[in-house]
Amino acid sequence: QVQLVESGGGLVQAGGSLRLSCAASERTFRTYARAWFRQSPGKEREFVARITWGDGNTYYADSVKGRFTISRDNAKNTVYLQMNSLKPEDTAVYYCAAGMTTSIYTYWGQGTQVTVSS
Repeated sequence: QVQLVESGGGLVQAGGSLRLSCAASERTFRTYARAWFRQSPGKEREFVARITWGDGNTYYADSVKGRFTISRDNAKNTVYLQMNSLKPEDTAVYYCAAGMTTSIYTYWGQGTQVTVSS
């Protein structure tokens, strides 16, 4: 069974940057879209950003637009989330997801914690 493995989370001060990575356990694994979601304590999981694998089109939540960038490396079958100008409200567990549509995601990673201190 294919697994998505996130890495790159950690503790950073407000205004700082982090880059998250999401690698698929099988290099031949392909889906139409890959995305990042996040969940803070007591809140529902929310969409952050997505990229369609074939054409590289991207889409962002308004809360991260202009600060976060999603990208992909076809050869490594890896998706990245570059997070700049981080804010305390960005603190959450970040999850990578993959799916055959942009609205239904079948595969999920285990999550990586991002903590932004003020």
